[in-house]
Amino acid sequence: MEVVNPIVRRWQQEAADDHEGFWARAAEQIPWFRTWDQVFAWDPPGFRWFLGAETNLCYNALDYHVRRGWGGHAALIAENERGERRVLTYAQLLHEVERVAAALRGLGVRRGDRVGIYMPTCAEAIIAMLATARIGAIHLVVFAGFGSGALAQRLQLAGARVLLAADATWRKGRTVPLKPIVDAALDTLDGQVERVVVLRRTDDSAMQPGRDLDWDEFLALGAGQSAEHEVMEANEPAYILATSGTTASPKLAVHSHGTYQVGIRSTADWCFGMKPTDIWWSTSDIGWVVGHSFIVYAPLLVGCTTIAYEGALDHPGPETVYRIIEENRVTGIFTSPTAARMLMRYGTEPARAHDLSSVERVFCAGELLNPPAWEWLQKEVFQDRVPVLDHWWQTETGGPVVGNPYGLGMLPIKPGSAGVPLPGFALAVMTPEGERCGPDEPGIVVIERPFPGLTPTIWGDPERYANEYWRRIPGVYYTGDSGAIDEDGYVWFSGRADEIIKIAGHRIGTAEVESAFLRHPAVAEAGVTGRPDPVRGEVISAFIALKPGWQPTELLKSELLGTVRQELGPVAVIGELNFVSMLPKTRSGKIMRRVFRAVIADQDPGDVSTIEDEASVEEARAAWRRMRAEIKGGQGDGSAS
Repeated sequence: MEVVNPIVRRWQQEAADDHEGFWARAAEQIPWFRTWDQVFAWDPPGFRWFLGAETNLCYNALDYHVRRGWGGHAALIAENERGERRVLTYAQLLHEVERVAAALRGLGVRRGDRVGIYMPTCAEAIIAMLATARIGAIHLVVFAGFGSGALAQRLQLAGARVLLAADATWRKGRTVPLKPIVDAALDTLDGQVERVVVLRRTDDSAMQPGRDLDWDEFLALGAGQSAEHEVMEANEPAYILATSGTTASPKLAVHSHGTYQVGIRSTADWCFGMKPTDIWWSTSDIGWVVGHSFIVYAPLLVGCTTIAYEGALDHPGPETVYRIIEENRVTGIFTSPTAARMLMRYGTEPARAHDLSSVERVFCAGELLNPPAWEWLQKEVFQDRVPVLDHWWQTETGGPVVGNPYGLGMLPIKPGSAGVPLPGFALAVMTPEGERCGPDEPGIVVIERPFPGLTPTIWGDPERYANEYWRRIPGVYYTGDSGAIDEDGYVWFSGRADEIIKIAGHRIGTAEVESAFLRHPAVAEAGVTGRPDPVRGEVISAFIALKPGWQPTELLKSELLGTVRQELGPVAVIGELNFVSMLPKTRSGKIMRRVFRAVIADQDPGDVSTIEDEASVEEARAAWRRMRAEIKGGQGDGSAS
């Protein structure tokens, strides 16, 4: 059957026939201070787009709209679980951004400097992001749920000298202190971070004299300083953002002023059909790329109203989500399958009690949107009145790559598929050896050509960028996800090809978790994997081998969970912790995580001929059985929420 409408097919063909010309036409849709001398230059693995073009991401998100007479239109609605609400028009948001931009300059921040931001999804955090980009500095937002170890590591990798932080956030009615995490992180960095600006929300935050400033003191530094935007070449970085890697060290993906802007502005149109009259709500956090691209930058580039929400979506109850939709007359929603599964637990009654008639379309991403979750949203919550559409992308791509192109003309929905490659994005499925797979044949999803928005490097580590992305299967970009493309061109993702755990849409590398466990003096070896979880998508299953002289106890288990929480924050949810005498490893010493997964699923681990000691497989299986017995007996599972 014909599943691609003529417009989508024509756009895909135009992009295939003239890749550079296609993206040049897309780039003409955004304002430039100066247009490009050359569309594209590729010296594999490095590449650049729109060489010589000049722009500024913040200017196009704010100043451009104010100058065209859109200053009185609502730009940002910031809400939180405490019921507080703040609305800023484009003119008001620009004014606040200019104040912070001047203050950053007063603090000594200059073009190219890295500025850390450790704040929840609040108005000040978004203002700080925009102000940093405005002055040509580079922001690094760290999710305000990570622990001190993860915060310190990211600040160190970025070389940040300034940190903007909140002293607390709110989660399910509790005040969650953040300042102690900041202090613990900076204690390990030997003075690298010279100044800390603290958005004080409580009265008991300890401030370090000479280093820490409160928000008002910070703003006062802007007196006499310029708030003007910097003119940036299209390939100059606007921000860097950590994404998990297969080693213990996260990767800092780089996104630039011009190329990233073209990518997200185009896909906001093609994939989401975003328009200036939209009231847009992405339920993500600014600590993730979804928050960067579709809470902050793309909606503001389009000129619509974007909602930023801080707190738990189901606090004080599940009606919170539906109340926000009704009160703000939300037209477009971007959420995660995790959020959908969480709301499913409460049933449809809360949705029925609210007017959701303003909603025109719903998008999901962050992990696989399994058919039951899709069906619940599509048929029960929205009663088939609006489409619920899956799509796929990554931190590295900046914006959607695969989706159902709502803005160009919807295709038939295939539940469980992320959709088709969007125009301008050349996707293929290959074997690990680089052979192209046939229809429905599973393999590794790769990208065959760079596109605007694809990260051109890893901050400070171009060799790692080349090795992890362009050399695994030579000549193509290795996404790390496995999947298949059916005969109609729809892409079906089946999970990670490498060792990444996705918890409620948050990506955590196994090596990061194992490294956190190894910080405890009792741990000799640690191996972790993800196991399915009905709400979070995945949680962590851990297998721990202790050093001689240590014995497995409930107290030790609690200490180990606390160690991981301290390093990575509550996002690293441990589903269970099993003590074993050894880990299943290959003869070369590599941990065989597929054995863990087989044990957890109570399935045959398959060929174990390469395992160093096959007895460890049976021990892991026995540990799992013991853990299951403990759960059934009500003795606890060692989980962390």
